[in-house]
Amino acid sequence: MTSVPTPIPSRTQYVLEEIKRRILTGQLTPGQALVETELAAQFGVSKTPVREALKTLAGTGLVVMSQYKGVTVRMVDADMAREVYDVRLLLEPEALKRAVRRGASLDAARDALTRADEATDTAERSLANREFHRALYLPCGNPLLGRMLDEVRDQAALVSAVAWAASPSWEREAGEHREILRLALDGDADGAARALHAHIASFVQRAFPEAEAEAEAEAQAEEGQE
Repeated sequence: MTSVPTPIPSRTQYVLEEIKRRILTGQLTPGQALVETELAAQFGVSKTPVREALKTLAGTGLVVMSQYKGVTVRMVDADMAREVYDVRLLLEPEALKRAVRRGASLDAARDALTRADEATDTAERSLANREFHRALYLPCGNPLLGRMLDEVRDQAALVSAVAWAASPSWEREAGEHREILRLALDGDADGAARALHAHIASFVQRAFPEAEAEAEAEAQAEEGQE
């Protein structure tokens, strides 16, 4: 007998989504302390929904809970970026390939791409880009694969937010998104998967070149041991 997930109370959900939005749009920066009493006052709620929201965000990897430092927004470094993007590189192109091969509708991806192009601020564009990627992998036909990618989605968005703040690359990525969608809509599953793989890989290489250097060094070390 499977257990039914307990619904999150509306106040907790509101606080959760608002804190997440502030983190992913850069209003709350990596390493910044998240104080329950201050957040409760800002949102006009008690500390309980704030505490529950922070626990959920810790589970998704957006915040870190420490006995000594309290709760802080997760720091982003080359190691974290590489870990998150390795998962995406392994799973996301395969999910897109499956979605195209099964003839799944990509209307949601097209709509998200339009919203990103028409966005008037960074927050709106960032959210639309996240939805674009999710709309590509979600109809893959394997719900578990979709959930696995959903689990790293927030962390990937945090990496992107930090990278964009340092070096905006919206236009280049928008062009890559359009090419990925074009190939997918043409039914070219392998081509779309290759384009998506290149898109994900090139982003982390540009944003965190040290992560790429470390990966190459590890690969060379492994080859030397063989």
